[in-house]
Amino acid sequence: MNKLTKVGCSALCGSLAAISAVNAGDLTVTGGADLTWVSLSKQVTGNPIGMGSNFGLKGSGELDNGWTVDLTIAHTNGSAYSSTALALGMGGLGKLNINSGDSGNGIQKYDNVLPTAWEEVHGAGLSTGVRGLVSGVGTSSNIQYTTPAFAGTTIDVAYAHRMGNVDNDDKTGGGVSHTQGVGQGLDVTMKINASLGTEILSGLNFYVGGHEATVYNNHSLENNAYQAVAAIVYDIGPFSLGQMWSGEYSGEDNSTQAFNSYKNHAYGIAFNINDDLSVSYGSMKSYKAGYTNSNLGSQANGRQIEVRSAQVAYTLGGASIRVASVEADNTYFSTAATADKSAVIVSMGLAF
Repeated sequence: MNKLTKVGCSALCGSLAAISAVNAGDLTVTGGADLTWVSLSKQVTGNPIGMGSNFGLKGSGELDNGWTVDLTIAHTNGSAYSSTALALGMGGLGKLNINSGDSGNGIQKYDNVLPTAWEEVHGAGLSTGVRGLVSGVGTSSNIQYTTPAFAGTTIDVAYAHRMGNVDNDDKTGGGVSHTQGVGQGLDVTMKINASLGTEILSGLNFYVGGHEATVYNNHSLENNAYQAVAAIVYDIGPFSLGQMWSGEYSGEDNSTQAFNSYKNHAYGIAFNINDDLSVSYGSMKSYKAGYTNSNLGSQANGRQIEVRSAQVAYTLGGASIRVASVEADNTYFSTAATADKSAVIVSMGLAF
């Protein structure tokens, strides 16, 4: 990591001038690269060599009244601009975060909090078609308020004035139109650390969240869309265990839409063998239901996807080696023989 010290942040945070002046702070640069080799069954792999690279900028400062300002700018592969987030820490009043849609706010930050050695079970390199993963306002420009922690509990409220809008520049606006259906979105999430003052329960955390997106009239969606998630994760010594439930109602409710509701159940367990080596195993089942199509009985589609993944990760300084074995049944809710797939992914990550 390279650090650029004494970079004034006041130019980045001009809108905060009315509150207080920003003292000179720090700007740090971090980055990394990932190399992967993928082997896919029952589908064309092509060239299995993949590479990803990215870097990010993090700025921090402090106002005269003691409030803190943190700026994050992310760049993805090829130095393409990705997202920006500005967090204002207000001491005992909580925190305000203005986010351009990097998935860090709202219900999406809990889309999968289960323990893994490397990647999420459904996202380790095999395309599965799992539905019901919560996203909420996380992929749209949004504002989130976080309460101060009270008895181990924090509550977040995130709001997007127009769903689908990402990365507005200053003095600009944007997003989907009324004819495209979806309007404002609201997420409410809660994290509870139920330690009850005991050491043995200090690693026990509960997560819960809900999302509603407003849907306008006279378009393909008939109802507001909803998402929900709940999870429990327990860290004790080198072990971490967790279970998660999530669901989605798409808002579609007409004679041509066979399915409009999806739900998931997943669990995971990870074990840190030592400071450098960890292993994990996880499973996720995704179900679809909630239909109005009377011809559903004649459809050959399956009702459930099941994904399983065993992973191992080894870290050596700034380098890490990760291996994931993934198996999936009925991918994309298909009952065809070719819908049962598997993959092995080998990855090397380098941080600088």
